[in-house]
Amino acid sequence: MTTGGIIATVIFVATYLLIASEKVHKTKAALAGAVAMLLVRIVDQHVAFHGTETILGIDWNTVFLLIGMMTIASTTGRTGAFQWVAIKAAKLAGGRPYWIIVLLAVGTAVLSAGLDNATTVVLMAPVTILICEALAVDPVPFLICVVLSSNIGGTATLIGDPPNIMIGSAAHFSFVDFLKIDTPIAIAVLIAFLIVVWGFLRPRIKVDDERRQRLMEFDESRAITDPVLLRKCVIVGLLTLGGFCVHDLIHLEPATIALAGAVVLMLLQKNNVEEAFHGVEWSTIFFIIGLFIMVAALTQTGVITLLTDQLVKVAASNWFIMTMAVLVLSAFISGLIGNIALVAAMNAIMWQLAARLHPDLQATPIAMIHAPDMIPLWWALSIGSCFGGNSTLLGTAANVAVAGIAERSGYPITFGRFLKYGIPITLMSVAMGGVYLWILFLR
Repeated sequence: MTTGGIIATVIFVATYLLIASEKVHKTKAALAGAVAMLLVRIVDQHVAFHGTETILGIDWNTVFLLIGMMTIASTTGRTGAFQWVAIKAAKLAGGRPYWIIVLLAVGTAVLSAGLDNATTVVLMAPVTILICEALAVDPVPFLICVVLSSNIGGTATLIGDPPNIMIGSAAHFSFVDFLKIDTPIAIAVLIAFLIVVWGFLRPRIKVDDERRQRLMEFDESRAITDPVLLRKCVIVGLLTLGGFCVHDLIHLEPATIALAGAVVLMLLQKNNVEEAFHGVEWSTIFFIIGLFIMVAALTQTGVITLLTDQLVKVAASNWFIMTMAVLVLSAFISGLIGNIALVAAMNAIMWQLAARLHPDLQATPIAMIHAPDMIPLWWALSIGSCFGGNSTLLGTAANVAVAGIAERSGYPITFGRFLKYGIPITLMSVAMGGVYLWILFLR
């Protein structure tokens, strides 16, 4: 390994240890690592910001797709639509705790698939706490179930979870590709999740009739604060989703479509630009940018190539072992450092792996990364990183966001308590994902 490679590795490992320790905010750590790489000239600034044919720099398609969807989601949230969904679900369940969890989980999963999971749970968590307080039950199991279902639902689509956005951009997968491959397994895992919840929580949570009646008196219509804006959001949202489905036909990147939807919503309302962007999770955006720069440095110095060589040796051209290794390791590492950080590094490794296995296709990069032996690996990365994010509080931005809301509300979610829910669900979903990938690609 070159001197530059050693320095890049030290900076990268130190940054990831800081992220995992939570002693420094993950965005501060990622940006510090990225700036250090640039200042010591481990990576050229032009390469970091624009990339090359063989090095993935900052993926602006990912960045702007996230900004566009977060703007649409936060604007929709200001109408009270999410609160309406939560209260309506609780009343449809008749105040019965298990069925409240079921309907909240399904509603959150669907919203997360169509918007993005972190924004969805930020808007769903407070009203979930309100419902639990009305029933005089502990909100923590409800909140954990909401965030787990959000991550499962986010797995289903290109736009549901940041790792899928990053993978879709790097692998040139379309919105429809994710609907075909990830949506069926996400639905299956959500159903299995609800069955597990039925077995574990249904006998443990009891509510008296008086509390249930108090909940039934909630008026969900009062949650809608701006019905005019809500209608605009629904129309723009549906048009945006339709644009995602046909983006290959109209030759527009998903980021362009998402930004177009966000801009249309901004033009249709009188609020200032600052308010429109208020709901964008800028810390997540800059966290991803920092990771992209660090991974570009590792690629330019040859570190990613060395890691790829080891992966090829371990797999020994056995594609079943390779696919299962990517699936399981993605899930495990996502729980340790977060799935966004994991995917940022893995995307670069996948590109190097494709180049190593198919040097004859390097002149046509899309054909190279879409080679038949690469396709299962990309989907293993998607399924493993998204489902693996459910294992710990650090796994996804949505987990961290809900934990913060719960703590501020006086219902802290401890790391250990989350593990009791997250680990079994992750093991189950990854196992189901492995069987699904085998049936789909490897048998």
